[in-house]
Amino acid sequence: MKLKVAVLGGGSWGTTLASLTARNSPTTIWARNEATVNEINEHHTNSKYLPSALLHRHLKASTSIKETVEDADVIVMGIPSQNFRKVLQDAKPYIRPWVPIISLAKGLEMETRMRMTEIIKEILPGHPAGVLTGPNLAKEIHSGKAAAAVIAMVDKTIAKELQTVFNSGLFRVYTNNDVIGCELGGALKNIMAIATGMGDGANAGDNTRSALITRGLSELTRLGVAMGGKRKTFAGLAGMGDLVATCSSSKSRNHHVGFQLGTGKTLDEIIEEMNEVAEGVKTAKVVMELSKEYGVPMPISEEVYKVLYEGNTVADAFRGLINIDIGSEEEPG
Repeated sequence: MKLKVAVLGGGSWGTTLASLTARNSPTTIWARNEATVNEINEHHTNSKYLPSALLHRHLKASTSIKETVEDADVIVMGIPSQNFRKVLQDAKPYIRPWVPIISLAKGLEMETRMRMTEIIKEILPGHPAGVLTGPNLAKEIHSGKAAAAVIAMVDKTIAKELQTVFNSGLFRVYTNNDVIGCELGGALKNIMAIATGMGDGANAGDNTRSALITRGLSELTRLGVAMGGKRKTFAGLAGMGDLVATCSSSKSRNHHVGFQLGTGKTLDEIIEEMNEVAEGVKTAKVVMELSKEYGVPMPISEEVYKVLYEGNTVADAFRGLINIDIGSEEEPG
């Protein structure tokens, strides 16, 4: 029997993934907005988040969390990190025992500094928790362009079973048992995407972008390993792969935020104009706390934080990075 899939969250990535899994398994997506749900059911589109994209005809949508999850064999959480806990708590009474919960979020909860799989384990102990991550720009994937992702779970058997649910055509899904590393790679790279976006918006050039991506990878790897991730994970799809895609693409929300900052717009102006969440904006606060807790220097993240929250300009940020003492490439900094 095919596994029944429930996807919570009707944004661009949640909708894209639901349309992909609908090819392999019966899939229902939950969205708050009744108009969005009706559009998916009647026209097989979600024009707010995926303009001109046609969704799989077998994908169903609902405004009822109960109806969406009560018969599901796997739950996919396409919810931004700061709303993740609330939606999961709302779904909890209707989720059957032992059903795997998979996160798509690439952020950290601000109040607790927890990863999404940690929240899953806290609210639904006993349920296998995992993350689907990697260089996954939703609009490209939905348009049929090739992409690769990682499903990270401690239990390899469950991960391999779910691999067949998510793998679809040109969307190739690999397994990994380093949940910590995969989650942190997805969350931390968003801050680096803001940094490279700032450089692109200020017309800093390709060399600057390359340096920021490379030193950014070193920076996020140091913190990720200190927090329990495996170094090799950050050289793979969940680390370098996701970092390169997010730092280089105009389709990236976090790069977009940085780019607009680089052109002189304020953060409030940028957020006001967006209809989706750029996770790196809030993750930057959490990362500064983690940097101090683990004693890991995060110079790029620190300069991004100062631009976002302390009134520094993009020019200030680049001056700050230039003034850092030059050391060995193997050393922090």
